[in-house]
Amino acid sequence: EAMNCKTLLRSAVLTVFAGGLASAAFAFGDKPVRLIVPAPAGGTIDVFARIISDQLGQEIKQPVIVENRPGAGGAIAAKYVLSQPADGNTLLVSVTNILTEVPHVLKVGYDTLNDVKPVAQMARSVMVFIAAPETPYKDAKEAIAYVKAHPGKVSFASYSPGTTSQYAGVILNKKAQLDMEHVGFPGSAPALTQIMGNQIPLMFDGSVTSKPLIASGKVKLLAVAYKSRLPEYPNVPTFAEIGYPDIDFTNWAGVFAPAKTPAPIMDKIHEVLNKVNARPEVRQRYAGTGFELVSQQRSRAQLEADLKAEFDRNAGIVKTYGIKLN
Repeated sequence: EAMNCKTLLRSAVLTVFAGGLASAAFAFGDKPVRLIVPAPAGGTIDVFARIISDQLGQEIKQPVIVENRPGAGGAIAAKYVLSQPADGNTLLVSVTNILTEVPHVLKVGYDTLNDVKPVAQMARSVMVFIAAPETPYKDAKEAIAYVKAHPGKVSFASYSPGTTSQYAGVILNKKAQLDMEHVGFPGSAPALTQIMGNQIPLMFDGSVTSKPLIASGKVKLLAVAYKSRLPEYPNVPTFAEIGYPDIDFTNWAGVFAPAKTPAPIMDKIHEVLNKVNARPEVRQRYAGTGFELVSQQRSRAQLEADLKAEFDRNAGIVKTYGIKLN
């Protein structure tokens, strides 16, 4: 009964606030929900979007379609979402790096902090430091000593110039006085191919894409670039533990909407996605793919503050270390 009162109250509030949009806010409208992914099929964000889409479809009893629109550092997908009606039916599913890293080095044609709003945080991806299987070092300390002993000889890959995959290597160069050369790739998959094939020895990669390769021995895990050790690798130290606390990078994966979407619709989506995120099968699938679970749900206001903090921190790194697309 309490639930009914709540529902009635909510629908009354929605009708007042959203006028003609009340029905759309209530059931995401009557057209399919489209989740736009700024990456090709098979990558981290795509895997994540497909976990959500299945469960969201069950929750709202409507078709949910995943559409891949890769390119331009995520800007193609973000701008597409911003060009659609702000009615909650077209949403961006992304990891925050698209919004908080890329805009500092590429002209993306939108303003992260004013055009886009986070609606729900679903999971985290943490940065890890990995090596090619035939490298002679077994952990980050040994890798650093090796690079020092072989000046001008060691390079590191990134999954895209201008992302934390590059920032982490640049910071390590500076703090440990190394001269690793950066080799940028258009995504994790092509970079990891070079690591597995021993063409490039080192890389900072997201925990999700590296996880199966670490498990099968195709790459070596040297250190965790996060403030705490990861539950699945309890014996692998963090960079803070070996003296480099600045090498701490995590992104969160979530759902974003155009900033002009009416608040009642955003609240509705926030609520439904939090419900989806609490499902045991969703949490199991996150864990299986290498995403870290988010322990407590954050409000939309907190998420906006988190996004801004991440954006500002990255702007500072780009400025301090003079990071440019090379």
